[in-house]
This record gives sequence, C-alpha cells and structure tokens, in this order.
Amino acid sequence: MSRSLAVPLVIDRSAAAPLGSQVAGQIRDALVGGVLPVGARLPSTRALAGDLGVSRSVTEQAFDQLAAEGWLETRRGSGTFVAAGATTPLRHRPSPTPRPETGLLRLDTGTPWIDPRHRAAWRRAWRDVSAATPPPAYDDPAGVRALRIELAAHLARTRGLVCEPDEILVTSGTIGGLGQVLAALPPGPVGHEDPGYRAAAEAIRASGRDLRDLPATEPITDLTGAVGVYVTPAHQHPLGPVMPGSARLSLLAAAHAAGAVVIEDDYDSEFRYDVAPVPALAALDRDRVAYLGTTSKTVAPSMRLGWLVAPPGLHRAILERREVTHDVPPWPVQRAFVSLLRDGYVDQVVRSARRTYAARAQRVTEAVRPLATPILPVAGMYATIPLPQARARRVRASAREAGFEIPMLQDYCRTAQLSGVIIGFGGCTDAELDRALAAVVRGLG
Repeated sequence: MSRSLAVPLVIDRSAAAPLGSQVAGQIRDALVGGVLPVGARLPSTRALAGDLGVSRSVTEQAFDQLAAEGWLETRRGSGTFVAAGATTPLRHRPSPTPRPETGLLRLDTGTPWIDPRHRAAWRRAWRDVSAATPPPAYDDPAGVRALRIELAAHLARTRGLVCEPDEILVTSGTIGGLGQVLAALPPGPVGHEDPGYRAAAEAIRASGRDLRDLPATEPITDLTGAVGVYVTPAHQHPLGPVMPGSARLSLLAAAHAAGAVVIEDDYDSEFRYDVAPVPALAALDRDRVAYLGTTSKTVAPSMRLGWLVAPPGLHRAILERREVTHDVPPWPVQRAFVSLLRDGYVDQVVRSARRTYAARAQRVTEAVRPLATPILPVAGMYATIPLPQARARRVRASAREAGFEIPMLQDYCRTAQLSGVIIGFGGCTDAELDRALAAVVRGLG
C-alpha cells in the first residue's frame, strides 16, 4: 500500500464488481466513516496501481468517480486530496426491527378466496398485456380509457351506478382513491364510522385532518362542521349490517345541510347470500357521494387497483392534481384488468367465491350458534361475533394454540365500547376453516 493512503484496499478479482468500482467503494467507505481526514493527500494513480497490482486505468477510473461525487479534489502540481466536508461521519442508522413471523394463519376480513379453476383466464390476461403496446409517455391521468369503458358497464350492471367513462378515475386501490379525495376537499374534519375500517381512519389522520367518530350502530343525522364522511353502507366494516334506506336518506340530508362529501367505500358488496347486492349509495345522489370500488376483494389485493366516481367539482380537482402528480396505477395492471373484465374472469371468480362464502358463512354460524350468535345476516368474507372482552380473549387464545390469528372487534374501535371476535373465511381452505372453528368453539365453551 502506498505511504500516502492509510486505508487497506483489497482487490477481489473473482467478484462481479469491476476493479475500479471496488477501489472507489472502499475509499468512499473510508471517507464516509471519517477514517481519512480533510486535506489528506492520496497517492498518485500510478503509485496506487502499482501497490494493488492493477492497471493505472483502474485507479484513474476510481479517482475520477470519487472526484465527480465531490469526495476528492485535484490540485494542479500537488496531487489528489480529500475534499473539504467530505469526511463528516454519518450518524449510525439502526436497522429496522423486522416484523416477527408468528407462523399463524390470519383469518382476516380482507383476504379473498380465488377459485384455482380460473387461473387460465388470469394467465391469458397477462399474455394480452405482453402483446399490447404500452403508451409512449405518461398515460391518460384519468386511467386507461378502455378500462374506464369496461368499468362503466360493470358498475351499471352490478351496482346500479350509471355513469360515463369520463366520470371514472382509476385509482391505486381504495386507500389510494381515498387519499386523492381527501387532498381535494377543503380544510376541515372528516367523519368516520366507529368501529370502522382502520386503514381509512389512518389515511384520514395522515392527511392532517381531524377524525370525527360517528357511532356505526346509529344513523348519521348531523355532519355540521365536517367536510366529508367515510362510510361502508353496503356492508358496514366490521359489524356487517347494510345501511337501511331511511339511514341512507338521513345521511344524504345531513351531507347536503353541511356541504359535506359522502365517501362511499363499496369494498365487497358483490358477496351477499340472502338477497341481491344492495345498490350503491352513489346511485341516490351523484352530486354528494364519492364512490370507491376495488379489485381487492374480488380479484387480488396485490393488484392495488380501484376506481373512483366523484361529484363533478371534486372530479375536476382530482384530475387536475393527477395531471401534475401522475398518481395513476401502472399501465400493465390497468391493461390486465381490461382483459379480466372483457373475458368474464371477474364475473366468474365472483360467482365462484359467492357460492364458497355462502357455504362457509353457514358453517361458521352453525358452529358457534349453540354458544354465541354472529351479527346476522353474515355477508362478505367474514363473520363478526360480539362477546364480552374476557371471553373474546379466550377465543383468540384458543385459535392461536391451533395456529390461527383472528381479529378482535375492539381493535376496530376508537371510542366505541364494543368487544368480540371476527372470523374471516376467505383466505383459507375448507379444512383450515374447520380446524379454526373447532378451536373457536373450544374457546367459547
């Protein structure tokens, strides 16, 4: 090693990294760590190359790279030195604590069951994407138009929501759409059902807004001072009931009186077993309701794809912001969903899942009925069972012993004093559900 550089350098000719990158990386680490003081003179590229047994081009490349990054400076006739301010040691950043692996199968409220018999259609959709030509620049800020055309037909047919493709904005899932609505609303608090969807509550808080708790068990009749209210009228999350017609009308009246926007999260309305899916709240008042839909409960949560139908003024404000931020889901995902809608894949997986969920909902109800009563009717992909807190904890402990994690109702509450357990039956097999139910019954006994 040259006398001018008090840092041992090691060359590994078997490594994938080029030799010049190895030299530059080791000198950079020494500079960042404060090993080399400001003004320290480095050896010449010729001397350093001789010490390392490499060609001079290797050391020249390393020095040029470090000089370009501002670590080194060359003084004519004097040599190469550590640049001023280049050796301030960086603070140690502790590694993030890894999330512990529990080994438990979580029976949550949002993991869907996808019939494996439809995988061929799923693969075909992605082959369509590979054969399509992506847009040469940023795509339409509203989302792929072909997808918005398909969504308009889908919403009219399945949700009773008649709208034009230009009234639809494609979003990165429900929370992505909610965030865009919140960004476009004027300053002020936003109401939220309590208990309610935790991710939505966190999104409202993260937007810098005050969160106003509204009892989920009571009609909403007063929104004075609020600029918006988030609700799940087709299947209240996590209690389960449908918002009655009278409560829908009182909510809309309260929103009109306060000048507030009703944010409707229509997360799993496809899955009802007693009656046909309840029409969307937005179908009653397009001027006051912002409608959010998602693929998470029907196709796959990992697609991170959804849609928003907003009142005209809100739509324009969101679209103008998206033209600047390009906050639109990836084109390949949008294009794949076009194929999934056109080819009938979405309808097929919904029909299959509806049959499966109906049977599983009945099994859950029958298994616990002698000892507890779920909130009826059970819909979607989970059942909520009110229980005293001590009993709910015993049920959770029994489920954990059997290898399952079940959500607690109180975890969805903020000011509400409710307790119980929630049994999701989407993200498991029939055999796993049977084992989980046996453990739940043991905990209830």
